Amino acid sequence: MNQLNNHQPARKFYAGALPVQIYPSASEMASAAAQEACEYLQQVIHNQGRASVIFACATSQVQFLDAFTKSPGLDWSCITAFHMDEYLGISADHPASFRRFLREMVVEKVHPGLVHYVAGDAAEPLIECARYTRLLMEKPIDLCCLGIGENGHLAFNDPPVARFDDPHWIKIVQLDHACRQQQVGEGCFPSLDAVPKYAYTLTIPTLCKANKMLCIVPDQRKAAAVKTALEGPIQTTCPASILRQQKQAILFLDSNAASQLHVM
Repeated sequence: MNQLNNHQPARKFYAGALPVQIYPSASEMASAAAQEACEYLQQVIHNQGRASVIFACATSQVQFLDAFTKSPGLDWSCITAFHMDEYLGISADHPASFRRFLREMVVEKVHPGLVHYVAGDAAEPLIECARYTRLLMEKPIDLCCLGIGENGHLAFNDPPVARFDDPHWIKIVQLDHACRQQQVGEGCFPSLDAVPKYAYTLTIPTLCKANKMLCIVPDQRKAAAVKTALEGPIQTTCPASILRQQKQAILFLDSNAASQLHVM
């Protein structure tokens, strides 16, 4: 079994069924999450020969993905990679494309055996949803690596469109103002007008079908959403609150993201 640097959380507790681990810094949090992901996938590949992983494509995931892709001893040729969202109508080479993010942050570094991209610029979006649904349904998802948005979203399941009982695996949604503003704040787009108004997203039930979920959340900008997710009601006004019912999940926080929690 691979052994990485063993960073210990400064604090651990449960929020409902959800284990929460708080680390002093974003780098320690990223390394700990990478170790968890690597060791879990090694075991999955040992047991069944292959593993399927859903990745979040966001600036909050950069340190984690950097540590994860540098992890020794993981046979990436046995891994099938998915991503969880993409802007509608955007090309794969657009600077803000999540296909481009996944390609540059993961695929070109470690060369997974299979990679399934959401074609944001597909000519027929509903057919693209059906195609990606079939791919997701082929085998159980072993690992989902995700984050939490400033409005509490998971993937692009913003509060106005999130459903905990969503019948779809992937759907097209209208992005709310707070979500689009976050994309500007993170430097993905030069202005609010430049941010697409619609996107593809895996639904919350799809994300939660994964056998294991690692939610990696650094940054002070996420502190209010983390507090609401862990201390507010479990409802779609904060989609991330559903994580408190996912015993297969682990929430990794740095001290900044955890700064508004009562436990701090």
